[in-house]
Amino acid sequence: MSEALDDVFGWELLQVGIWGPREQILSGCRTRRHAIVAGRRSAESDIQRAQADITARLSQLPIANGAIDAVILPHTLEFETDPYAVVREVDRVLAGEGQLIVLGFKPLSLWGFRSRAISRGYPPGLKRMLGARRIADWLELLGYDVSLTRNYLFTPPWGSTAPRPGQPSSLLRRGFLKPWPAGAYLIKARKRVYTLTPIRPKLRTQPQPIGGLVKPTTSRHSN
Repeated sequence: MSEALDDVFGWELLQVGIWGPREQILSGCRTRRHAIVAGRRSAESDIQRAQADITARLSQLPIANGAIDAVILPHTLEFETDPYAVVREVDRVLAGEGQLIVLGFKPLSLWGFRSRAISRGYPPGLKRMLGARRIADWLELLGYDVSLTRNYLFTPPWGSTAPRPGQPSSLLRRGFLKPWPAGAYLIKARKRVYTLTPIRPKLRTQPQPIGGLVKPTTSRHSN
């Protein structure tokens, strides 16, 4: 995660949703200030919400338009009833040319198969998994340029190493002892603001009179 934050600068960075200890994700943050917004979902415990700076409905953030330089959504959308509304709200508070980082689970993975096999979702409280292509489509529709898509979480969704909300796994890289396919992805995108250049219509020139005659606009050739 720290690599994804290497070129993220500015005044304000906002983490929307809780995943792990307070500084687990923001340890590589390069902005002047950063804050965490906790939602009101049942998957977040009182202890987790105590780590946050703000508790609010994630689809109605108490933040001014364009006030944030970068936003991180760490497995946030999968726990929300209306994930697209959260994306739209994040787009509202994000400044032009600001950066957005989204973490999500891959539906076609061992994590996705286990989540569909459990009625309450996995990790607990998860409502649905959203593929990277779907998230990228949403962002492109809102005018973002996706600059990076990377897979991670090379660990199976069972055993003591399987992460849960608030306990991210340290097994994030593939290795000889971890041949499992990736269970999650990271998408990084930049909010583009395109300015329109007004095109002035050409004014039709009025024919100038010569003496008492009107100057012809085209020449005529006699046979």
